[in-house]
Amino acid sequence: MGRIWIIGGTAESAVLAKAIAHSQIQCIVSVTTEAARSLYPNVAPLQVWVGRLNFINLNEFLYQHQITAVLDASHPYAVEISQSAIAVCQKLQIPYLRYERPVLEERERREIISLDSFNTLICGNYLENQRVLLTIGYRQLHLFQPWQERAILFSRLLPSVTALEAAFKAGFTTDRIICLRPPISVDLEKALWRQWNISLVVTKASGQAGGEDVKQKVAAELDVSLVVISRPEVNYPQQTTNVSEALEFCCQHVIRT
Repeated sequence: MGRIWIIGGTAESAVLAKAIAHSQIQCIVSVTTEAARSLYPNVAPLQVWVGRLNFINLNEFLYQHQITAVLDASHPYAVEISQSAIAVCQKLQIPYLRYERPVLEERERREIISLDSFNTLICGNYLENQRVLLTIGYRQLHLFQPWQERAILFSRLLPSVTALEAAFKAGFTTDRIICLRPPISVDLEKALWRQWNISLVVTKASGQAGGEDVKQKVAAELDVSLVVISRPEVNYPQQTTNVSEALEFCCQHVIRT
């Protein structure tokens, strides 16, 4: 019969999974943490798989779960899994569709600084003598370790052991770390920035789902500089920002239960 594989872990993937399951389409959602399992409903056509996948073990995963099509709804910055999935799907001739969360409309504001990469940020003087709040997750924190003596750095992370260990390794002390799970309201965001007297915030272009719109609003209200790191460029074979189109793709490639 075959299943759809949804590369998940995001709010969008939860919406898609519910719609697909409601249509009685067999699907399996992959997430990297047990905590992410709670995003998805406990219904018969939907299975949640927890673990890490890469190019090496994807073949076995696709074969074991009889995958007939892949709907990639992973985070815009989860480049490795997207590239691995694209490569394997091309090799095995499995249909692939990228669901890309919409990009926020760019606004011409003096407090917003758009940069193409973390490397551009690190190699520039944007952080010099600033009180910086990093809302970028934990994977890039090591890049900021050389700046610990040249700026006052704070990090906001998801509440996980892995994230905390990465922050400690990058030189962050307990008084400069806060663990919160989104969504974060405008009022809470504003209170945190004021509490730490933040002068510059670094975030990713993760769209409304990633709270980018909230940060833009607070940055304007508090006159705080907001550095937005652009999304990595990935050559997706086909992509959409439309849930209906994603659902239609799934309907075309499986037999409903």
